[in-house]
Amino acid sequence: MQRVLSGVQPSGSLHLGNLVGAIENYVKLQDDYQTFYMIADWHALTSKFDKVGEILPACLEVTATFLAAGLDPNRSAIFMQSLVKEHAELHLLFSMMTPLSWLERVPTYKEKLQNSVADLGSYGFMGYPLLQAADIVIYKANKVPVGEDQLFHLELCREVLRRFHFLYETEIFPEPQAVLTQAAKVPGLDGRKMSKTYENCIYLRDTPEVILQKCTRQMASDTARVRKTDAGNPSICTVFEFHKLFSTPATCEEVNTECRRAGIGCFDCKKRLAEAVTARVEPVRVKIEDHLAKPDGLRDILRDGSARARAVAQETMVQVREAMQMPSF
Repeated sequence: MQRVLSGVQPSGSLHLGNLVGAIENYVKLQDDYQTFYMIADWHALTSKFDKVGEILPACLEVTATFLAAGLDPNRSAIFMQSLVKEHAELHLLFSMMTPLSWLERVPTYKEKLQNSVADLGSYGFMGYPLLQAADIVIYKANKVPVGEDQLFHLELCREVLRRFHFLYETEIFPEPQAVLTQAAKVPGLDGRKMSKTYENCIYLRDTPEVILQKCTRQMASDTARVRKTDAGNPSICTVFEFHKLFSTPATCEEVNTECRRAGIGCFDCKKRLAEAVTARVEPVRVKIEDHLAKPDGLRDILRDGSARARAVAQETMVQVREAMQMPSF
């Protein structure tokens, strides 16, 4: 059976983009693949190295979210990155052979460096795509569920393993391929990609009241439509992008038609959207809260999943050390 690896940073509550763009895809893949889903607490240190007390609670919340969305710990290894020490070893070995210029050209590195309020001027932040490569190939993953913004990272991963194979005259790793969802990129409230960095998220723990407030008061709409009697253009409206993701086809068709002839105002349009988003989020939110009320159970799942993941990682590292002529005594 082919393998799948993907991970989520425990940097706070997960949002709607995480659910639609990643986690729902994780759930489908566990039926046909051997799946490994990582809570990337080492990656979280790139921006929270001075707030380490926040990381473990966030790990438990991500675990609760995975379970609430439908991941089955009996079919998928749900594990913490830091409990599988071999990730760090492979990252170190990759760092010895990877040109610095490969990391400097990563688009998300430059984007986050410019937009984040966190201190990202560290080697750990520059090197995180290389740690991602180690995360993937240590499980010999064939498929990697990612968003569109991560495709460059996956190509970097393939370049690294090709270089490894060339330098050490071996063929240990398969080349991982991306698995994109139809909604690989979910817009945020301001129209940019939904991201905690931009503070434009609808979170999976948001209550119906909060979702209504965010949709009606914060979500960007067609700026050219000043009055309710003005005709709108759904093609350039963030609200309609959300409708296409979360409303029924009939509602989308109605909103598209009525907005263009000024038959519906922006507030009413956003209110209908809030109802659709709430219908998607609320069942997940309730389950998250239920799982968080049982933290010992979440720790047991992480402990078991990490042990299963580490057994696979250890097998891979035996081959890596042999290829690099590292001592085994």
